[in-house]
Amino acid sequence: MDIWTAIKNRRSIRKFTDDPVEDKVLKNLVLEAGIWSPSGGNAQSWRFLVITDPKILNKLKLVSPGLLGTPNSVIVICQDLAYALKKGGELGVKILSLMDTAMAAQNIMLAAYAVGLGTCPIASFHPEAVQKITGLPVHIYPQLLISVGFPGENPPAPRRNPNVIWFNSYADE
Repeated sequence: MDIWTAIKNRRSIRKFTDDPVEDKVLKNLVLEAGIWSPSGGNAQSWRFLVITDPKILNKLKLVSPGLLGTPNSVIVICQDLAYALKKGGELGVKILSLMDTAMAAQNIMLAAYAVGLGTCPIASFHPEAVQKITGLPVHIYPQLLISVGFPGENPPAPRRNPNVIWFNSYADE
């Protein structure tokens, strides 16, 4: 699949089939794309936790209002904030770790789409509760959840505003 097809056709999926996603597909195809995403100062302070246990998924739903549908997998993108501080100081913790999470998420979602999976990024969750539910240590901080599964819907593309590009100087119209 070419990159433009993935970029233009990937959608946030909130309805999934019951078909399981193989661990090897998640690890070797989807998460590998996250590992290859850019990282500020090449810190690579992201950590990826894959949740497939239905009991844990149900607990996550209780603390994640944005986690809709019944995905059979959730990827928790975390940052090792102690390592991010060591590698990039306050900038590494407050800015670069968020940017790195966003870039890894985009790679993961595009790779998932390329292998026929649906995803949805979720920022509406209680990070400390997710830490507790998943056993994450305090320095491994969850920044984004991505629900993953086989899509049970195909939402239409939202309209895009083409009037958001300027060259050399920003001028209101």
